[in-house]
Amino acid sequence: MEATALEIEQVNKWYAADVHAVRDVNLAVEPGEFMIFVGPSGCGKSTLLRMVAGLERVDSGVIRMDGKSIHRVPPRDRDIAMVFQNYALYPTMKVYDNMAFPLKMRRWGREEIRARVMEVAESLGLLEYLDRRPGALSGGQRQRVALGRALVRRPRLFLMDEPLSNLDAKLRVDMRREIVSFQRDLGTTTVYVTHDQTEAMTMGSRIAVLRDGVLQQAGTPREVYDRPANLFVARFIGSPPMNVWEGEYRGRPCTVGIRPEHVYLAGEGEPGAVRAIVTDVERTGRESLLFLNLPGMPVLTAAVGADCARCPGEETGVILDRGRLHFFDRETEQRL
Repeated sequence: MEATALEIEQVNKWYAADVHAVRDVNLAVEPGEFMIFVGPSGCGKSTLLRMVAGLERVDSGVIRMDGKSIHRVPPRDRDIAMVFQNYALYPTMKVYDNMAFPLKMRRWGREEIRARVMEVAESLGLLEYLDRRPGALSGGQRQRVALGRALVRRPRLFLMDEPLSNLDAKLRVDMRREIVSFQRDLGTTTVYVTHDQTEAMTMGSRIAVLRDGVLQQAGTPREVYDRPANLFVARFIGSPPMNVWEGEYRGRPCTVGIRPEHVYLAGEGEPGAVRAIVTDVERTGRESLLFLNLPGMPVLTAAVGADCARCPGEETGVILDRGRLHFFDRETEQRL
């Protein structure tokens, strides 16, 4: 089965008269793509996903799959599989029956169902749990079952709404890799919602950043990180966040930004260095984050090597990589 293209054109959603949850969103998801919707809570990403699924009405605009509008197609007939944050498993059914349920509803034959469930269970490492009920599983295992129930169907489109939010940090990392691997193997067009920019950057072939129902930018993780379209994207994407301060660009007032990894410690007497006081140090093991007080500027963060020996109160030279500066209009906050 060929992968499905998804088009979202001028889509709007209102809740009552004064809550404009999704505003004129235009986005094309290519066949086989892993698209991430990312943004803070309340930005409209889950609402947009639910409109694709048919669980929310589209108030204006159009959503198409392979060029055909799906507005009048009931959710059950859209051939979409959805994975939720809360797993949505049947507690009285064993793992096998949970995974087989969507195939039974589509009247697959018993042997077909068994072969497909066993195939997916093996790929997810669930074979030994097929006779257990969800209550006897860990959070990571339950999430695998929910994922498996979606995978058995081979739908035209996968929709995932914050599926890893309930897992601990290590399980989230493990499941991120598994989901990306399965999606790559299947080639099924996938839309994944998260508020976690690390998930977005590590999982998506492209990411769409939303804020207050408005699509701020869509592009590859590298494009969004290196050339943020506006100040919100610049601050939201990246950890630690971009340093920003008020400045000028070609004689006009603007906001200037630079990523912490492009703030360097200078050697003794190095040309172009600015003197700074180290106000605090956070050592993460992989790197050290230095918080620096420079004359006439807010405190800047520098991401330097883990072996950096600087301590709070020390003076050091600092160089800002001028080729890595970002400039944003002070009024519109758009990239200059």
